[in-house]
Amino acid sequence: MSNLSINFLNHSLKNPLIAASGTFGFGENYQEFFSPDELGGMVLKGLTPEPRSGNDGIRLAETPSGMLNSIGLQNPGLEYFESHILPTLKNANNLRIANINGKCIEDYEILAARADSWEEIDMIELNISCPNVKEGGMAFGTVPEIAAEVTKRVKALIHTKPLIVKLSPNAMDIGAVAHAVENAGADGLSLINTLLGMAIDIKQKKPVLGNIFGGLSGPAVKPIALRMLWQVRQQTSLPILAGGGIFNVHDAIEFLMAGADALSIGTAFFSDPLVAQKILKDLQEYMDIENITSLKEIIGIAHK
Repeated sequence: MSNLSINFLNHSLKNPLIAASGTFGFGENYQEFFSPDELGGMVLKGLTPEPRSGNDGIRLAETPSGMLNSIGLQNPGLEYFESHILPTLKNANNLRIANINGKCIEDYEILAARADSWEEIDMIELNISCPNVKEGGMAFGTVPEIAAEVTKRVKALIHTKPLIVKLSPNAMDIGAVAHAVENAGADGLSLINTLLGMAIDIKQKKPVLGNIFGGLSGPAVKPIALRMLWQVRQQTSLPILAGGGIFNVHDAIEFLMAGADALSIGTAFFSDPLVAQKILKDLQEYMDIENITSLKEIIGIAHK
């Protein structure tokens, strides 16, 4: 029988599916449907040093073949996370990745220094690509030199865990950013984050989202995500956690063949909380039919 397990940054995962940051909270959001431990791992909700209430007004909007979100990094802040949330992760039976954010480089450094000692966390995802906050976020991820500087300074503070850098799809040249952060010390990469978009309410005659702009995700972004994954894989051999519009097994296989070492699932959970189980079942069947014993046989195969 085929084997769905993978090795990602020297961690053995039972399967390649990892919940994207912001879609699973801190592991509690889908407990009524299934345990996060059934996945290969999860990226925790984005964390900032201070508590954030998020953006005002409407923060989610449906679009054709997708969704806009403008949450604004709502989170309880570093102190609450350490005292109340970290203890709940002690018995996790899969990969746990902390997602750190900031409005300035010093914010990232504060979080990185503390995160390095979190025994409940396996890896750190440096989010320099969030498009729905007014400061920081995406600005750090669109220019190679700036992305490299943030990566270098954060990496200097992390000694016990791999550092994954989350790239911005809004960069002019995502391959150049990938190359820059690799040279600055990144151990792995993740992509894509949401694309910057907006919607207008024609009855109210104003933007739908309170923040005007938000992040577009869902099936609509999949061809762009695949193209960017392909470009980044051409630039680097670093392990890549990739997603963007993965809603079924066909999508998942395309990403693997384009060079993803692990798969990020996000927006699909909003329309079907059990989508991961369906993808895993169908992936097992595909591998059995095609006589594929290990996912290693197809990862990056489209480049050959």
